[in-house]
Amino acid sequence: MKVKIFDESHEADLEKRVNEFLKEHKDIIDIKFQVSITMFSDEQIYCFSALIMYK
Repeated sequence: MKVKIFDESHEADLEKRVNEFLKEHKDIIDIKFQVSITMFSDEQIYCFSALIMYK
């Protein structure tokens, strides 16, 4: 088994990268998604990530 991790600041960017990866790799075992939010001064910072397990 192998893993690939993607980390983006916008959900659309994560979606695009995951879809590009899925076009090339057909033996997907599982996909895990996570969203984290933090504050920096008055700004909210988002982190969208995906872990893909594949053969």
